[in-house]
Amino acid sequence: MTHRPAGEPAPVDHRALDPAAVDPRVLGALLGRHGWRRRGGAPGRYGRWTPPAPGAGPASLLVPESRAFPDCADLLGEALTALARSAEPAAREVLAGLAVPSDEVRWWRETPQGPLGTTPWTEQERLRSAARQVLLAAALATRAPAGYHGTRHRRHAQAALDGVLLGTGPGGDPGRGGLTAFLPVDTGRAVAVRLHHALHAAREAVDYRRATGSPAAFDTAVRAGVSRELTEALVSLVRGTEGAGIALAWSPAAGVPEGCAARPEPVEFSPGDLPALREAAARYLQGEPSVPVRITGAVVRMRRSGPRGEGTVRLRVLAGAEVPHIRVVLDEEAYRTAGQAHLAGLPLRVAGRLESRGGFRRLTGATEVAAVPVDDAERDRLMKAAHEGSDYLGGTSPAAGV
Repeated sequence: MTHRPAGEPAPVDHRALDPAAVDPRVLGALLGRHGWRRRGGAPGRYGRWTPPAPGAGPASLLVPESRAFPDCADLLGEALTALARSAEPAAREVLAGLAVPSDEVRWWRETPQGPLGTTPWTEQERLRSAARQVLLAAALATRAPAGYHGTRHRRHAQAALDGVLLGTGPGGDPGRGGLTAFLPVDTGRAVAVRLHHALHAAREAVDYRRATGSPAAFDTAVRAGVSRELTEALVSLVRGTEGAGIALAWSPAAGVPEGCAARPEPVEFSPGDLPALREAAARYLQGEPSVPVRITGAVVRMRRSGPRGEGTVRLRVLAGAEVPHIRVVLDEEAYRTAGQAHLAGLPLRVAGRLESRGGFRRLTGATEVAAVPVDDAERDRLMKAAHEGSDYLGGTSPAAGV
């Protein structure tokens, strides 16, 4: 995700926008979404739009309603130029929506305002942190729904958020700590759709818990994308506020995704929801089972207390599980095999159970420990990667006892 300072417009080169390729209906929808108001115009031909804050931009924009009229491209070109020259942040948000069709996610936190309606810097940081957590939880759920993800799927989830632009948006009241994320449709729509379903499922599960005293609804909510990561993110969003909420809006250029409401209702949470959310987070942590796996990895660390006996090995995972590293305790013979594999520059294969405790970072019940033969080029690559990522700490040397 890419940050930009609060209030700073999204960087967009309006010259890259071809008026002949802009859909006037999309432009009108984006103007309305970002606070511009339609003030008349010739019905069926064009609309006259005024900015959210008078004096911050052009007095008005003339936007055609369709491409059926000869002067459509001229009017669109004039509107794009006026938006690019405007000091109104909402103008740049509209240009961003035209340049890269994106679904929008908005957060807000209702907190006491500072002098003259200002928002403390620390409040903005809390909101940004919570927003990141919410998006990461949704991205994790697109890989595989789970009550607790731990370190699994993190690389793929973070990669799915690389194109997201995160910053203060015009739809959020600064006094309420408004923040907007733009998720490009090409790479981020799956995340937006999962977040849509997960938020509503979380809201329903909290309501059920508060009404009946039963947390059972959180179990079924996992299929919709609710997880420990999401409930903890919502706790971070709501804690220290009088209330907080999240709203989604679909890209008008891409349309409404299947199975989703055309205009999703904002999902709001209050301090009274915190006990249910915290209880659910603990429930997910305790309830997620260990996973049987067969992992291939490069040995990056070995440690044991003496020259003989069992020892602990750290592997950089190459295949078999979507986690970056694992630790595994091996008996004396298996530990020797791991040391020999390291010295030869070969990956190690081991079967066992990936434990949820600790975030799926530990493998237990190790069996079938063996070095994996590879060709010379692959061995050189693995040795280089293993040495770059090694972190031998304490204990004996990597080859001790081999």
